[in-house]
Amino acid sequence: MNNFVFYSPTEFVFGKDTEMQVGALAHKYGARKVMIVYGGGSVVRSGLLDRVKKSLQESGVGYCEFGGIQPNPVDTKVYEGIEICRREQVDMMLPVGGGSVIDTAKAIAAGVPYAGDFWDFFIGRAKVSRALKVAVVLTIPAAGSEGSGNSVITKVDTLQKLSLRVPELLRPVFSIMNPELTYTLPPFQTACGVADMMVHIMERYFTNTQDVEISDRLCEGTLTAIIKEAYRLKQNPEDYGARANIMWCGTIAHNGTCGVGCEEDWASHFLEHEISAIYDVTHGAGLSVVVPAWMTFAAEHHPKKVAQFASRIFGIPESEDLEEMALAGVARLKHFFRYLGLPVNFKELGIEHPDIDRLAENLHRNKGEFVGNYVKLTKENSKEIYRLAL
Repeated sequence: MNNFVFYSPTEFVFGKDTEMQVGALAHKYGARKVMIVYGGGSVVRSGLLDRVKKSLQESGVGYCEFGGIQPNPVDTKVYEGIEICRREQVDMMLPVGGGSVIDTAKAIAAGVPYAGDFWDFFIGRAKVSRALKVAVVLTIPAAGSEGSGNSVITKVDTLQKLSLRVPELLRPVFSIMNPELTYTLPPFQTACGVADMMVHIMERYFTNTQDVEISDRLCEGTLTAIIKEAYRLKQNPEDYGARANIMWCGTIAHNGTCGVGCEEDWASHFLEHEISAIYDVTHGAGLSVVVPAWMTFAAEHHPKKVAQFASRIFGIPESEDLEEMALAGVARLKHFFRYLGLPVNFKELGIEHPDIDRLAENLHRNKGEFVGNYVKLTKENSKEIYRLAL
């Protein structure tokens, strides 16, 4: 196990009707004026936005609104939000929604006190030294952004989809999590969330770091829970217990718990970011295509941990042929994704003829000569993985 620093100060307020506490919590954390960030009309139609505003009013916390955030969030909305925040003298961001809304709010939070271009943080030109506080009302369990210090934004002009990780400043101070708010999610969106949180765990699980039994077992236990609860939700979308477990799994998957002491991988996410940047597909659906292809590649080049995954998650019998074990596990994973209604190849994703050369070129221009850690991918390796996803 490697040395590590684990810093996770978020206060999670979990359960039914917890959104009614947002005003008291914002006041507790010193907010004078918040920006409520949201996406489309679902938070309006459901009445959630009105409940949030009422709670803020009752606690004497001012607010302004910033809607229209789309999936695969873009830099243009971040710039717009930064200007509004400065004009309105906002001191806390309050995203109400899922990962795209939260990631946009975090990027705004970093950009408001910075004199330069917020994109400097994403390309490594500058480091975040100050940020507005962020708090969350979660409606989509998937990205885990309610418990992480991460943000992913796409730059429209260059179609660069890049991530920023600043846990010491961008982790939410509190996150409100009411599983009942997820009842109305379409089955496909629920399934995409399941894929996203599973891959967040797998990016930490597929590691070459030795003596990480505790991290391995945390990853395996959480993955097993996700799979079990996803089957329950497929049968009954309003099963509160299943919704609650899935929602908390999404947080645990990405708040750092599963990866302490490990060198993490992240190749699958970076491979997918290029797909969703160019073709604007749902991130979780892109991952359900990329991950089996990456695992197939890894089964040939470095099968040990993939075989362990196959045995411990899907019950594949142990064998001396680790590659065979690993590939059997990949087959079971693809079967599970298909059961949830997710794509497992480019055609099912709606991309008949992906530009593999362009995807690989963009990936390595953004991330360097080698991508990932479990198996370090060259540009030709990345092309091979994209071809395996055809």
